Formats: sequence, structure tokens, C-alpha cells
Amino acid sequence: MRLVFSTLLLAFAALTQGCAPVVVGTAVGTTAVVATDRRTTGIFVEDQNIELKAQSRINERFRDQVNVSATSFNRLLLLTGEAPNESLKTEIASVARSVESVRDVVNEIQIAAPSSYGARSNDAYLTSKVKARLLDAKTVTANHIKVVTESGTVYLMGLVKQEEGKEAADIASTTGGVRKVVKVFEYTN
Repeated sequence: MRLVFSTLLLAFAALTQGCAPVVVGTAVGTTAVVATDRRTTGIFVEDQNIELKAQSRINERFRDQVNVSATSFNRLLLLTGEAPNESLKTEIASVARSVESVRDVVNEIQIAAPSSYGARSNDAYLTSKVKARLLDAKTVTANHIKVVTESGTVYLMGLVKQEEGKEAADIASTTGGVRKVVKVFEYTN
């Protein structure tokens, strides 16, 4: 029951991004996340800035040609989504790499037409399912792991111990609907 409730709560939060109560709840939730995050507060804020700058530059430069998301964790920038050709995929990575403070770029953009709204909704649902299962796990601290889903592929980012990374990948890979898991972890001692 707890897993179902957590999944529904996460899905609801994803669907109500513009609502004031959710924003307030997110602000409170963000404070809790920062307190338990392995990144420093400065790096946590820097990651948010990197995401905003990278996404803004990509959107300005490529407009409706691509569907790309930029996700940063510990200044490592993950690019997911779709671009129509290899040339644009490479150019997007170059634009993202030019953002101040980006340490490295992991370019997982697929050469394909932009995904449908239905596919993106399914990806959001899969992300919430994986996050809920991580919250229920006793061997993994969910706040140490960022989950991104694109076309049924789950990308796991974070500063984790080897055992935590393996457990998180096992949890994600056994979640219904997940086609593939890609670990983009940095490992700690």
C-alpha cells in the first residue's frame, strides 16, 4: 500500500507543477533533500543553475527541432531526448558543454523524431514508480539518487557507494515497464 501511495503522490506532484501548494511543498521538500544530499549546498544549487542554463540555451538554439532534457548531478550533465540527426546531437552536446561549471556531458540523445506526449507521460510514470520503489528500499537512500526516464530507459545519477548503485539498478531494472537501466553514478568510498 505504501508503494502505491508513494507512486500516486509522485505522479500527482509531477502533474501539478504549476500549483502554488505544490511549489511551497517542493520548497520545504527541497530543504529536506539538501540536508540529506551528499553534495554540498553550493553544488546542489549549481546543479539547478546548470540545468536551467543548459535547457534554456538548447531551447533557444534548436527550438522545435529537438526534444532534449538536461539533468545535472554534481556538475555532470546528462542529455536525454531526441534529435533528428547526429550533427544536431553533437551540436547540442557542444552547447551544453559551454555552460559554466559543467564538468562533463553524458550525451544519451537518441536519433529519432520527438517523442509523443503519451510516451513522455509514460516516462514520468516510470520515473515515479522507480522513485517510489527506491523510497521503500531499506538498502538505498532515495535522496542520493536522481532518476530520469526517456523512452523506457531509466538513467540513475548520484554519488553512491558501489553496493547502493547496484541495489538501485536492480530495483529500477525490476520495475514493470522499464526496458533498460543506465548507471551514470559517481562512486564514493
